[in-house]
Amino acid sequence: MSEQAPGWDAIDAALRAVHGDAEPFHRALAPGVAFGSPLQGVSAYGQTDHWHFVTYGLTELFVKDSEVAEVSGFGYELTFRTARGDEPEPPAWPFTLLASIAGAARAGHDFCVGHRLSVGGPITGEPGCALEALAFASDPSLPTWTESPHGSFEFYTLVGITPQELGEMQATSTAAVLERLAEHNPLLITDASR
Repeated sequence: MSEQAPGWDAIDAALRAVHGDAEPFHRALAPGVAFGSPLQGVSAYGQTDHWHFVTYGLTELFVKDSEVAEVSGFGYELTFRTARGDEPEPPAWPFTLLASIAGAARAGHDFCVGHRLSVGGPITGEPGCALEALAFASDPSLPTWTESPHGSFEFYTLVGITPQELGEMQATSTAAVLERLAEHNPLLITDASR
């Protein structure tokens, strides 16, 4: 970005450690956070088998507005990994999903690692998708805490889950079910077709 967006630069630096100099697909949300959008934008990094999405705007990207000096904005940005086929560009639905979750955070929902959220239907917005809820976990490839001039923040990754998995999480814990899923899927990639 630039000197004008040190918070944005901190996110980019953390992603560069994972994705090198790869150029992400970026989608801005008009008119921007200052004028009512839930996010400034979302980037998607293409990997061989998945897309890695990251939000910009739940932390303080441009200036320090919050009163808590140690924490930037909400204290986190969201990430999401979705399985990738042969498509050259990322699917549209994760951008919409991340903006919706960011909107819920701005409306007062307090999210953290271990939380679960039923989205009231398929996470893709399309019938036939069995994933109707999300679990919040620490992004397994990014640092637990990232420093920026506006305070520290975390990366929470969203994981698409079925109603059955949601029930299991409610009966045991989010961590227990995600640990089981991570045995065969360490990056917690969401496959909307499962």
